[in-house]
Amino acid sequence: MKKILVLNKKLKRVWLLLTLLIVLLFQTNYQKATALTMENYQSGQIVEELRLSVPSELKETWLKAEKTFWEPWLSKQKGFMGRQIFWDKQKQEALILVNWESKKLWKSIPMSEVNVIQKKFEDNVKTTLNVSQNPFELIYEGELDKQK
Repeated sequence: MKKILVLNKKLKRVWLLLTLLIVLLFQTNYQKATALTMENYQSGQIVEELRLSVPSELKETWLKAEKTFWEPWLSKQKGFMGRQIFWDKQKQEALILVNWESKKLWKSIPMSEVNVIQKKFEDNVKTTLNVSQNPFELIYEGELDKQK
């Protein structure tokens, strides 16, 4: 009887070790297995997020400059799907959401082209307001992934 109890105890330990070994060997990280690589993700829609300081007394000047310079230029860019412009009166802050067909198309636009439009925008604002620097400071620039 004593030998049977010892044998049962050893079998339970072996079974436990075998179970742990199987779990460790076949363990997969599901998130890693299903995660998209950046190369694959670049084909999905993405939203560019921009936050600017826009004082209420300069809001109309800012909106006019946005529509005069950025809107026509963006509409000619491959992958551009539209944008939304918001303004928070309390924070005196603008939020611009630019929709892109993919990150790859968005990021394929040369920064030199973006800088040319930004300079035209800023020069216009400075001339219109008779100031020496752009009053619409960029607070935040980021991207949002479209969720399914």
